[in-house]
Amino acid sequence: MSTIEKSDIEKIAYLARLGIDEQAIPEYAQSLSDILTFVEQMDSADTDGVSPMAHPQDMLQRLRDDKVTEDNQREQLQANAPLIEDGLFLVPQVIE
Repeated sequence: MSTIEKSDIEKIAYLARLGIDEQAIPEYAQSLSDILTFVEQMDSADTDGVSPMAHPQDMLQRLRDDKVTEDNQREQLQANAPLIEDGLFLVPQVIE
């Protein structure tokens, strides 16, 4: 595994919108390198014959009946809304 450079840490911090102290960069680089090394070790584990699992416990999820349990409260819920049209909430445009 190649080591993580100072420029890599700065780019990661920028993308994550994190402000990091210049003196802490070597520690971050070491920590991230250790994590990536550990992931490489896990990747080398022999998983032949192991089936993928969605959950560590082999159990079925209890499902409830798909039926309406509440009355339509649209008028009550929209009573305090500033703008409504055809039963829909109107919101300010955010994308031009």
